Amino acid sequence: MSRKRLGVVVEGAFNAGLTARLDPGSCTEDLRIGDFVTIEGERNLYFSMISDIALRSTSPGLVADPPRGMSPFIADTLSGTNTYATVEVRPMLMMGKADDHTFAEDISPPETVRTIPMHFSTLCEASELDFHTVFGREDASHFAVGTPLTMETPICLDLNRLVERSNGIFGQTGTGKSFLVRLLLCGIIKSGLAVNLIFDMHDEYAFGKESEDKQWVKGLRHLFGSRVLIYSLEEAAAARAGRSVDVTLKIGLNQFEPEDVLLLAEELNLRATAEPTIGLLQDQYKERWLQKLLEMSPDEVSVFCESRGAHPATMGALQRNLKRIARRPYVLKEAPFSVIDDMVAALDQGKHVILHFGRQDSTLDHMLVANIVTRRVRQLYRQKAERYEQTQKPADKPKPLIITVEEAHKFLSPAISRQTIFGTIARELRKYHVTLMVVDQRPGGIDAEILSQLGTRITGKLTDERDIEGVLMGVANRTFLRNALNSLNTRQQVLITGHAVPMPIVLRTRPYDEVFYKDMGSSELTPEGVKKDLSDLFGSRKE
Repeated sequence: MSRKRLGVVVEGAFNAGLTARLDPGSCTEDLRIGDFVTIEGERNLYFSMISDIALRSTSPGLVADPPRGMSPFIADTLSGTNTYATVEVRPMLMMGKADDHTFAEDISPPETVRTIPMHFSTLCEASELDFHTVFGREDASHFAVGTPLTMETPICLDLNRLVERSNGIFGQTGTGKSFLVRLLLCGIIKSGLAVNLIFDMHDEYAFGKESEDKQWVKGLRHLFGSRVLIYSLEEAAAARAGRSVDVTLKIGLNQFEPEDVLLLAEELNLRATAEPTIGLLQDQYKERWLQKLLEMSPDEVSVFCESRGAHPATMGALQRNLKRIARRPYVLKEAPFSVIDDMVAALDQGKHVILHFGRQDSTLDHMLVANIVTRRVRQLYRQKAERYEQTQKPADKPKPLIITVEEAHKFLSPAISRQTIFGTIARELRKYHVTLMVVDQRPGGIDAEILSQLGTRITGKLTDERDIEGVLMGVANRTFLRNALNSLNTRQQVLITGHAVPMPIVLRTRPYDEVFYKDMGSSELTPEGVKKDLSDLFGSRKE
């Protein structure tokens, strides 16, 4: 197969990478950090990435006193002799080369590099076939997420591997994280390999939205119709034109556990004494501890403190601060778990659920609701997984669930990650068929142990050193991946590393437009169809 030649390997080492000298006709401006290239060795083909580009000269005098007003003829004459360019190349995968006695189907697929090619091995541009060989072709389990920066060849993620482990989507504000997450969610929904529980904290995913370039884009509801169910904290959302909400979610004070409140210690201005005081309340009133606390009169507070050894001032401060929770419009004195249980039943039947926060979009709302709902969902999935282990019946096997949460540093920071259910899920390594898709502009604020558990990381432009270190936590070849990150533009360019791709790759993400909608098999929302599906799912049970 013919590939465009770029140059030859002149030196290198297995651990440090290879240096290739570019041919005189190869221009550095046609190459980019992170480009996918190949090296044709004597026996193997090496799939590689460009990690650095350098200009060289054989004459110290030429560098010390460069010619002024040089004509194009002289520049061409010097190029390749007195002046030349090199690229640093990092081999990532290798594959045996076919010869006259080897059929293509007899060649093993690409594997991890365990050696390096000899001097003067040829450096070439990667061909379309090379991309397909490494990243696969789009099919039921391979989703085209973008193209190389210099080509239009689709690059695919292996969705089977993507849904196996928790994943991270990172990038500073304005890099298009939300649209990238939409792309990935669409691919997962279309494939049917997993179901999604999406916490739509900033009104990004459920309904249509105007993009930064002033184009109106479809929400997941408009793309997939009744396959996506909308649960909302905002009753008024159901009445807004073009926004069909299936269930209005209410949470009862009886559903709160101490951990749900304690993770909001800073937000609720709780003192260090709050935890032992809440423990005393829970010992006395069990699951009704919060409701009882908020109903206590000053005299009842005094009696409780005297009988339990609590401090009256501490109890009074705790009661005043926790009344903020009771004032939330979606919080009731008591509510059944049936709505959340129905949500899990819908997920089990292959429906995808978006929890829409609407106007209830404060940090208090995000952390309170997401933690309570996820804890219940994980509890039910754990029961399903344990039942499947006992019966080994395919019908009992839970469908893999991906929970998408934005502003993940609020839930997964080192200070509170062990108090949130999200930290528990990230550490469980898909034990109960539940994984996370964490979306954040500040990955440096996420607990290092959590970052190390993320299988695939898709990263847009980052400039903060701490965030870059967080993204590269536990990743091999960090130096050249850092160079690739630094070379990204702020829009539509990402670095993908990890479990769902055979090797790191820099991509231009595909546009979220009418062509994409057509590929997803877009179906407009039909209210009657949604009502029928809800009737089938929930029967006669009322919210």
